[in-house]
Amino acid sequence: MTFRYNDKTLKAMESLLKDAGFVVRYEKGHFNSGYCLLESKRVVVINRYYTLESKINVLLDIIGQVDIDREQLDEEAVAYLDFLLTQKQAS
Repeated sequence: MTFRYNDKTLKAMESLLKDAGFVVRYEKGHFNSGYCLLESKRVVVINRYYTLESKINVLLDIIGQVDIDREQLDEEAVAYLDFLLTQKQAS
């Protein structure tokens, strides 16, 4: 599996977070880090004006930070989560 910056990767990352119980929203705003994470409500708000690459990098950061319950995910999603976490460590 290779990591690519395309719409398919973005959708897969969004789907992973959704399966983990998070809501991903794209809105305008002045976020210092480019996103706002409301962990208690499990909501992620990302600057909608970001480029595709920036959105993917932000989601990669978020996935590395949040506590994702692997029990909620199917086998394929857990494998993708592990792949993303190795990508996060490599960057």
